Amino acid sequence: MFTTRPEILGTFGVVTSTHWLASASGMAMLERGGNAFDAAVATGFVLQVVEPHLVGPSGEVPAVFYSAKTGKVEVLCGQGTAPKGATIEHYKNEGLTLIPGNGLLATVIPGAFDAWMLLLRDHGTLSLRDVLEPAIYYADQGHPLLPRVANTIKDLKEFFETEWLTSAAVYLPGGEAPKPRQLFRNPQLAETWRRILREAEAKSGNREAQIEAARNAFYRGFVAEAIDDFVRKTEAMDQSGSRHRGVLTGDDMASWSASYDAPQTYEYHNFRVNKIRPWGQGPVFLQTLALLKGFDLASMGPTSAEFIHTVTESMKLAFADREAYYGDPDFVKVPIETLLSDAYSDERRKLITDKASLELRPGRIDGYELQVERTLKALRELSTTDRKVSGGEPTLASMRSARRGDTVHIDVVDRHGNMIAAMPSGGWLQSSPVIPELGFMLNSRAQMFWLEPGLPASLEPGKRPRTTLTPTLAEKDGEPYMVFGSPGGDQQEQWQLLLFLRHAHHGLNLQESIDLPMSHTAHFPSSFYPREQKPGHLMAEETFGEEVLDDLRSRGHDVEVAPAWTVGRLVAASRDKDGLLHGAATPRLMQAYAIGR
Repeated sequence: MFTTRPEILGTFGVVTSTHWLASASGMAMLERGGNAFDAAVATGFVLQVVEPHLVGPSGEVPAVFYSAKTGKVEVLCGQGTAPKGATIEHYKNEGLTLIPGNGLLATVIPGAFDAWMLLLRDHGTLSLRDVLEPAIYYADQGHPLLPRVANTIKDLKEFFETEWLTSAAVYLPGGEAPKPRQLFRNPQLAETWRRILREAEAKSGNREAQIEAARNAFYRGFVAEAIDDFVRKTEAMDQSGSRHRGVLTGDDMASWSASYDAPQTYEYHNFRVNKIRPWGQGPVFLQTLALLKGFDLASMGPTSAEFIHTVTESMKLAFADREAYYGDPDFVKVPIETLLSDAYSDERRKLITDKASLELRPGRIDGYELQVERTLKALRELSTTDRKVSGGEPTLASMRSARRGDTVHIDVVDRHGNMIAAMPSGGWLQSSPVIPELGFMLNSRAQMFWLEPGLPASLEPGKRPRTTLTPTLAEKDGEPYMVFGSPGGDQQEQWQLLLFLRHAHHGLNLQESIDLPMSHTAHFPSSFYPREQKPGHLMAEETFGEEVLDDLRSRGHDVEVAPAWTVGRLVAASRDKDGLLHGAATPRLMQAYAIGR
């Protein structure tokens, strides 16, 4: 079939990400002799510069990776936790019923920097300077501003000028919104990274010691001090319509560090799929696979109404369970073994008919009845129901408020067999005011907590928010095989699943699977403020064709037709048993790129 670009093939290495400059920077690390983990770190830092509306230095990053040296698949947990002062009582005393989607109260401890440093220290080979140099270069010398970044800044110009003056100083150079594709610089951010480097290199010539010194500079040194001072002294306007001070402190940062975690896995035919555990939405993908095991997907066309209907209805059930059961396993008991069991899935599968469901239907598990009822009650009272669909992918400015951020993605596979899928996010330019001494903003991931007690995702100090960030690593026939992912908030699992199923069941290559028409549903409550849900909704690209779209309507779906090439931001990479590497990236938004040789 025709594809918009070739599936990249090679044997040396493949880097895919949501921006061509980031992919090129990661490939430069491989050419320098680094491995997949060095490449991922460099790519991640460049994305903080070139996609500031989607990710920043104070954000978070979960990753799932395979190390050829250890022979293990592991998860890198770069998701920061709620500060000590982040209590339900405090937020309700501030007059809130939902945590705003931006502002200082939406902030958790920044997790990405420590996670990247941990990965570099333990699994990389290059120096701190090597992996930071590309990001410093683009921040200092400038990069061509993406049209979507320029449009986001333009839409926020008045708000920055009246409320977030420190953001105006960075993103409105000369008092004007920058134009698309003009060179844009952030010299203060470049200087922050240079200072971290100076302090790190002054400590020791030892690579590991320098990385540790960089971690210390960020979490216990000048970066943490600047964050602590800014949060204490600043009242920032947020989406609640009021100004609030944050609760994040330097002590919070000093007491936290990134960590490694075991993946949540599921056996699906000849694949073993590795996701993050239910402190994120990763198991939704696995639960959906458990439901889809009972259908003959290979007999359905990869763009047929039957295929899209079956996948969508399965997803609705899995996402309903996300709402009722998922939360940080360090704080709540998640019945994940039951949720992924054959017996549970067999019963749930009976709910899928030839008609679209308009209900939110979590499963009922013994011992969790009260929790499920509390969840449904909170959703009835706090989540808005809107049948007039106004949203799609958060990065589409025409479909979402400019104040809404999103995510980026990185996949790398090297010649040694190392592979990693990473989903950096948070710290968007629209999340909170810029900290002047640092040149970057804080994150807004705390908006995924609830302020109602007794829910699995209720706010508690030290707890991880139930994030939407969800990278994927699939093993095939017992061997590490494929890494993939997509930005898109609640849509991440949905677009990734279409890619995986089309590749696994229909034999399409990575690029073919990505280029086919995409769809998703917003049937269940959004993870983002103000938590809207759209019962029966199904967004589908017009390239499915009228016959398929009409068929979906006849099944009861509230179909919203999206323009061609507007849904999803998938990238993927894989490695065959003989060492042949594959890479692919979506043409949608015209910025993601796969590079390899």
